[in-house]
Amino acid sequence: MLKLLTIHDKTEWNYYVKNSAEYDFYHTWHYHSLDTSGSPILAVYLEDENYIAFPLIKRQIPGTVYCDLTSVYGYTGPISNKRMEQLEEPLIENFKAEFLDFLKSENCVSVFSRLHPFFKQPLLLERFGGIYDNGLIIVLDLSVSIEAQRKKYRRSTMDCIKRSWKKGFLLKEEKGEEAIGLFFEIYKENMDRIGASDYYLFNEEYFSKITNTDEYDARIFMVYDGDKVMASTIVMLTNGIIQAHLLGTRTEYMHVSPFKFLVDEITVIGRSLGMRYYNLGGGIGYKQDSLFFGKLGLSDLQMDYKSWRFIANPEVYQQLLDEKGIDKNLEVDFFPLYRYTPVLSVSSGEKEN
Repeated sequence: MLKLLTIHDKTEWNYYVKNSAEYDFYHTWHYHSLDTSGSPILAVYLEDENYIAFPLIKRQIPGTVYCDLTSVYGYTGPISNKRMEQLEEPLIENFKAEFLDFLKSENCVSVFSRLHPFFKQPLLLERFGGIYDNGLIIVLDLSVSIEAQRKKYRRSTMDCIKRSWKKGFLLKEEKGEEAIGLFFEIYKENMDRIGASDYYLFNEEYFSKITNTDEYDARIFMVYDGDKVMASTIVMLTNGIIQAHLLGTRTEYMHVSPFKFLVDEITVIGRSLGMRYYNLGGGIGYKQDSLFFGKLGLSDLQMDYKSWRFIANPEVYQQLLDEKGIDKNLEVDFFPLYRYTPVLSVSSGEKEN
């Protein structure tokens, strides 16, 4: 049986999340409640004592009776009371059949979901087809000692951190609306500097909401040079994983790379809190660019980042492309293609959706 939860089903939504064998803050009701691109849903397939729960965002396709499904910003994908590699064949096949029936009944043309690099979700979704290799992420393994971690730093990275120590830079955890306001100021300056798309231009209210919840552990850290804040980050700590969710550096301090000092210090704090991994993410659009190369100076541990791009109704998908005059073979990293416009793809860093 497959049942559909909406944003009005907070308690039940979080029941399935909290009782899953593996999940991240991206799956929670609160995080989904902040998405304004459509209607958040949690599709839950139930079979005996087992379940598979899939958080998605339902969007109407303008001017049609059809919809499509996408995911929130970040690493989501399906979760279950069992780890993905422990799901039995009959359960997987029955989930597939029920989910396909659900897509048909809802007039869904396509489904896009960013997948979680730490969970083996492709084992479930490869039965549908549409698993896409986006690129790589850089991860710090906190199960090793801090000394072993630092031995893997690029020499220039370690030299930069040592200079930060010598200059007396400090990392502090900050709380409250004043800290949120300061983070917003730095983040906005950072986004303006790199020419980020509107997709990344969150407002101050968003930062306030994302950090004020009891559904996950959100923390704001700031790097100080005396009484001046150089850089700031919002990280989430869930089930042993630290997610480097948002980050900003003041332009005047770019030359001293406070990001490297910040990462090193957070790994020390993470160990004290029992964290196992610190996910730094990848390059812009998950390409191997200068951002990726810089993060690679902190760790040689790389993980595959994949997404699921499934066309549920090929005939209607093609009709929508024809109506917009889009060639289905257009060489652009964007899905679903019928929602593509050149403006949306510029400097987005997340071109699949």
